[in-house]
Amino acid sequence: MDDAPILGSSAGRIEDLLRQVVSRAHELLETQERMRGLLSAVVSIAEDLTLEAVLDRVVTSARELVGAKYAALGVLTPEHTALSHFLTVGMDDETVSRIGPRPTGHGVLGLLIREPNPIRLHDLGSHADSYGFPANHPPMKTFLGVPITVRDEVFGNLYLTEKASGEDFNAEDEDLVVALAAAAGVAIENARLFADTARRQRWREASMDVAGKILALEDLSTGSAFIADQALEITESDIVAIARRRAGAPGYEWRAVFGPLKDDFDDVARAGAIAVASKVSVTGETLVLTGPEVFGPETQVRHALVVPAGQPGQDLGAVIFGQSGRTPFPAVDVEMAPVFFAYSSLALQVARQHRQREDLVVFTDRDRIARDLHDVVIQRLFAAGLSLQGLRRFVAQGLDGDRATSKIDSITGELDETITALRNTIYSLNEAKGRDSLSARLVRVVQEATGDLPTTPRVELLGPIDSAVPTAVGDQALAVLTEGVSNVVRHAHADSLWVTATVSDGEFEIVVADDGYGLGEITRRSGLKNVEERAEALGGTFEVGPAEDGGTRLRWVVPVGRR
Repeated sequence: MDDAPILGSSAGRIEDLLRQVVSRAHELLETQERMRGLLSAVVSIAEDLTLEAVLDRVVTSARELVGAKYAALGVLTPEHTALSHFLTVGMDDETVSRIGPRPTGHGVLGLLIREPNPIRLHDLGSHADSYGFPANHPPMKTFLGVPITVRDEVFGNLYLTEKASGEDFNAEDEDLVVALAAAAGVAIENARLFADTARRQRWREASMDVAGKILALEDLSTGSAFIADQALEITESDIVAIARRRAGAPGYEWRAVFGPLKDDFDDVARAGAIAVASKVSVTGETLVLTGPEVFGPETQVRHALVVPAGQPGQDLGAVIFGQSGRTPFPAVDVEMAPVFFAYSSLALQVARQHRQREDLVVFTDRDRIARDLHDVVIQRLFAAGLSLQGLRRFVAQGLDGDRATSKIDSITGELDETITALRNTIYSLNEAKGRDSLSARLVRVVQEATGDLPTTPRVELLGPIDSAVPTAVGDQALAVLTEGVSNVVRHAHADSLWVTATVSDGEFEIVVADDGYGLGEITRRSGLKNVEERAEALGGTFEVGPAEDGGTRLRWVVPVGRR
């Protein structure tokens, strides 16, 4: 019996098996390589925290992962009815420019929006929902579309066309892109959170910064314009308008209108905005609206944010932001804009009160000068005039020269005393002009000593501090405040600091409170002992202990009656 056919058959089977093993090994190597590509793509997506960079890396990584010639990422509008953004990879700028406007969500792209499930097509143009390509658009046939989901909400879609090998996108390509889309959803969510945190921090910094700048304004009538300008920069809006109630008249008026679209703020837009401002000023609620509801149907504004401006309990005005883009105002702006305008309104109120206090000091000085001039200078001038009239009578009667000379000397003395009184008044005015008020010095002590605190300290000044507190008491108070604030900064580990200076019922009170670790065990009392001795020397009292909400509270009270 011949064994050759048997041997030949066995060798063939072994060869087939070897071919299958090599093919499977080759497939495994390809799969391993693609897994490496997927891992590399996921890592690259997570390397940046800005949303724009993440989106760009997602669409670029998807194209490289499956070997597509073209790739795009469409971001959905909040209503999930169309595309708000459309990023492309694979086309040069000239080609993109020739194509014209970006897609908004028609055809197969719209199908993926309506039914967010992966789609693979052999011929994109032959699909029943195909919308066709615009002129100058590159030819595209094979297609793979995958939704990107962020926290169970569809964020957008990945579109891949024209596989480089000329083949159709297969199930493995779909699985890879689906996996990439899942990783992209996490990266996009992280980028969103990072962007929200950074934007919220910008609002906080602007709130603290605008308060300081308003207090330094020479002309407070420009305060509204300054606030609107700051808000315009943060929100990147196309228009910002501030409405306030008319002084002595019904209704509202516009204090400031800023932005590229301010010239489009016509009568229709003003009427609609005034109606919304009136509503917000009554309810105190922030509104997010579409453009036509506020600015009229002819406006370029597509989104509006209406924020109350003012302190609760007051007649609130309103601030209206408008944007012409497709994207509405982010939730962070809706949350932080009212805080910003509450800070700004409070800063304006404090600045006006500070100016009123300064005016009161000026008016008080004027009253004192008027009294001094009336009681001293004018009376002496009047007496000198009467003496001169009497001297004329002496000369007319031919009386002796000694009495006339004595009379002239008396009048000259009166005039010299009057000149001296006037000179003293002028010197005192110049001295007061060159000296800071006590309230300003108290605020400056807090500002200079609290630079390391994480939040801006709150300073409240009540009563006639600048006029009722003697200089000697004021100097002691500054030393006490310096000691109290420096103790908080150095030892309390506090986040917040409250300082109150009050003049009431013949007493001057300073309170320094914080939310730190509390008083704890006192090992050195040199500073507090000095504070106590300063109070006792002025006939006052001093106490230090725990605050109501934790932390420490220092209270220093001295009399400021007339001395």
